[in-house]
Amino acid sequence: MRTGVVLPTFRDTPDAAFGAAAEAAAAGVDGLFCYDHIWPLGQPERPALAPFPVLGALAARLGPPRRPGEGPFLGTLVARVGLVPNAVLAAQFTALDRLAPGRVIAGLGTGDRLSEQENRAYGIPFPSAAERRAELVELARDLVGAGLTVWVAGGPSGRTEEARAAGAALTVWDADPALVAARTGGPDRLEVTWAGPPPTASPPVDHVLQRLQQAGASWAVFGWPVDVEELVAGARAIGGRPSSGRAGVGP
Repeated sequence: MRTGVVLPTFRDTPDAAFGAAAEAAAAGVDGLFCYDHIWPLGQPERPALAPFPVLGALAARLGPPRRPGEGPFLGTLVARVGLVPNAVLAAQFTALDRLAPGRVIAGLGTGDRLSEQENRAYGIPFPSAAERRAELVELARDLVGAGLTVWVAGGPSGRTEEARAAGAALTVWDADPALVAARTGGPDRLEVTWAGPPPTASPPVDHVLQRLQQAGASWAVFGWPVDVEELVAGARAIGGRPSSGRAGVGP
């Protein structure tokens, strides 16, 4: 199971994100991710950095991996369809992939009633849920076809149909391991990646990782701040075997 962190980008400058990325990469964390919001949910007075400039700068700062297929992987968690046209979003991922070949994770989502406020505030249309799902599948298929790793964000009700239709992995936010197990096993048989807030003192990070690994998650991505040394040590302690970093490959 691979580990990742969501960088602190709700700032006026990228300094905190760059510092966190350097710390995480040095510790051996596998993936560095950025949110895609105009502001932190429910806090329109606060700033938010766009993900692609930050990820592009990190690609240049970190340089190529030591060996093919190694991280740090760079991704969105998640880029929302509808903020910009699909063609623009696809071009952003393609450009990032040229800076970090084989290391881009295109996390995609449709947004919800909470993120709708961001669209409305800037006069950006917010199509129906069905239209957003169709746009997501179309974009995900195009990116998978271009050779990128794609994660489709899903809540408790899942986005299993969309993930399966696109040939992508399903990523769930702060979901119980039982939900992960339900999606990786049984009729779904999907690759599932997990992301959520930083672990608290109880349960400890190694316990969280162990439960997610047992449920079949191929990634565990935590929000910032998180003790990256503890995160990497916890993954090693449970004997997690890294996935290939490509959608459709299990833990």
